[in-house]
Amino acid sequence: MRILGINALFHDPAAALVVDGRVVAAAEEERFSRRKHGKRPLPFSAWELPEKAAAWCLERAGLRPQDLDAVAYSFDPALARPADEMGLDDPWDHLRLTYAREAPGFLRTALPGLDPEAVRFVPHHMAHAASSAFAADGAGADMSSVLVLDGRGERASHLAARRVHHRLEPLAAQDLPHSLGLVYEELTEHLGFLRSSDEFKVMALASYGRPRLREELRRYVYPTGDGGFHAAGVPWRELCPPRGAEEAWTQGHADLAASAQAVLEETLLDLVRWLHGQTHDSLLTLAGGVALNCVANARVAREGPFSHVWVQPAAGDAGTALGGAMLLAAGGGDEVLPMAGADLGRDWSDAELGAWLKTAAVPFERPPDIAATVAGALADNAIVAWFQGRSEYGPRALGHRSLLAHPGHAGNLERLNDVKGREQFRPVAPMVLADRAPEIFDGQLPSPYMLFVHEVAPEWRERIPAVVHVDGTARVQTVDRTAEPLVARMLEEFERLSGLPVVVNTSLNTAGRPMVDDPRDALECFGSTPVDLLAIGPYAVRRGAFFTSDSQDSQSVRRAAR
Repeated sequence: MRILGINALFHDPAAALVVDGRVVAAAEEERFSRRKHGKRPLPFSAWELPEKAAAWCLERAGLRPQDLDAVAYSFDPALARPADEMGLDDPWDHLRLTYAREAPGFLRTALPGLDPEAVRFVPHHMAHAASSAFAADGAGADMSSVLVLDGRGERASHLAARRVHHRLEPLAAQDLPHSLGLVYEELTEHLGFLRSSDEFKVMALASYGRPRLREELRRYVYPTGDGGFHAAGVPWRELCPPRGAEEAWTQGHADLAASAQAVLEETLLDLVRWLHGQTHDSLLTLAGGVALNCVANARVAREGPFSHVWVQPAAGDAGTALGGAMLLAAGGGDEVLPMAGADLGRDWSDAELGAWLKTAAVPFERPPDIAATVAGALADNAIVAWFQGRSEYGPRALGHRSLLAHPGHAGNLERLNDVKGREQFRPVAPMVLADRAPEIFDGQLPSPYMLFVHEVAPEWRERIPAVVHVDGTARVQTVDRTAEPLVARMLEEFERLSGLPVVVNTSLNTAGRPMVDDPRDALECFGSTPVDLLAIGPYAVRRGAFFTSDSQDSQSVRRAAR
């Protein structure tokens, strides 16, 4: 079957294509439109579709809209209730339901030739669950537990379920208005950050605080012992004054963040233990926006009853495009294969990249080995923009659209945050070969999608200070040599030159902008930030040459690269 998945209603619009049970392509609309998160999650924008992402997915597979067997739309308006009946203060929510009901017609307009009868409404949390349960690999994946937690779906904010071979069996759901995701969104806004966008900043800020307000918050956020929870009505202003967006954060703000993080983790652990009591599975898979909280994930892996935890790398709403397609594929009899990796987006051939550089009149070179060139630059403490292969699906840069730096210089954390134009309390992540990780980091390994935090061994903290957070942890990405040979070669050469098996990895973008996706994005980002080297495919663009006038030397470099 050829199935296109669409996420559109709330935020992070995305498209994914599954053909005969195999994931062919997946991409978020923001990578094409260059609007962070694609759109704001307002009822007035609910009609907007991931038109560019959907068209690209079909183009990637050489398909036309009329070739599709089905389109999975990851929201079922038939399951929804009016916002006021659910205890939500959202007087325009009825627009979302209207737009959802009309989605088949909107999709026919966006994808000429599509039969609107091919559109299937997939329950939002079932799409989340499928994105994790069917995408996970490893032992026990076909008999596993799945937990979904986010802001909201049609009428719930949570789903506990079990994968039984090709089926998903729901076990419990928490009705709105109780929502761990919405509580965390409220806190994000209270702390002066952008709601439904900057929740990860709250998680980072929590590391600077003490959970001294935990008892107060437990009055409003707590598990109910039956697979559900209470999470509503938190009087944030009584706990801590709000922070203006341009104001400096205080210790009180950090303490509130730490307290909220603590009760989130406690509630999540209770839900996980309840689920394990129902299924006794060894594997737990997670999805939903809350599953992007890598601190909570690490605690679930460390203290929970499951032997292994797998998190969908596109755990937010973007992932429901993939999950919806997978769910319909499984229901249609296809054997759905696990994700081979998160590199499911666009890529360009070496020749195409060279043509981009020539058109841009950029001086560049083609070294014998771009991995060795980058390793040498990093060893000399350069900051490198790394643009290689297919772009990542989800919010994490995993060695395809990354900014890289030397981890041995503590000042590189401040330096990278300055390059990206973001808050200085934000951490950056270590990238390390999977077989080297256990000697440096303690926690669930391997960790290829950067979705857990790990304790950094004391003897390594002074050796790689740029990637060690204030609490002694790091959000690790492990690299498999077979899956990522170019990245692995760069890491090995960097260790040979520096003695360190770790490289700093953070996303290739600046604050408020989506991650770089195409060559134009890469050149614009490189040209507007103090990055020393752009490694784009096999080519290297050096900062000094980039800003040199079109001299004879520059022309010679371009001729030599042809």
